[in-house]
Amino acid sequence: MALQIGDPAPDFTLPNQNGEPVQLSSLRGQRVVLYFYPKDATPGCTKEACNFRDRWDVLQQNGIQVLGISKDNAASHTKFISKHTLPFTLLTDEEPCAVASSYGSYGLKKFMGREYMGMMRHTFLIDADGKVEKIYLKVKSATMADDLISDLGLG
Repeated sequence: MALQIGDPAPDFTLPNQNGEPVQLSSLRGQRVVLYFYPKDATPGCTKEACNFRDRWDVLQQNGIQVLGISKDNAASHTKFISKHTLPFTLLTDEEPCAVASSYGSYGLKKFMGREYMGMMRHTFLIDADGKVEKIYLKVKSATMADDLISDLGLG
């Protein structure tokens, strides 16, 4: 069954870009954006990360944490963060991508006639109580942060 608005967000612990564990439930009391993306340093994923970076001030002023999640390892995340001056945390969800699966964000994809298992570009807003507040399944990578800020009326 797919996650719905109001459902408890599945808790998890994943390593960040420094190899340190990050547990979602430890962030209770603040809103958290979880954005699942396919791969560091690819065009769409770079646009999405940079949009969050460019809107970081608004997100921080409103107490919203951002966690990007992909299959990439810590070294890849560190390089991506450094190259684009990303101020937020990136987490590694390695195969079999259990966390992404629990959010319905890992599954069968098609590209140029080829089918494969991969990370879906989905974004979830988790409220301060740990419940799913918003779900974005049709993400425009260049404007995801803008769309979220607009939907929340944070301008």
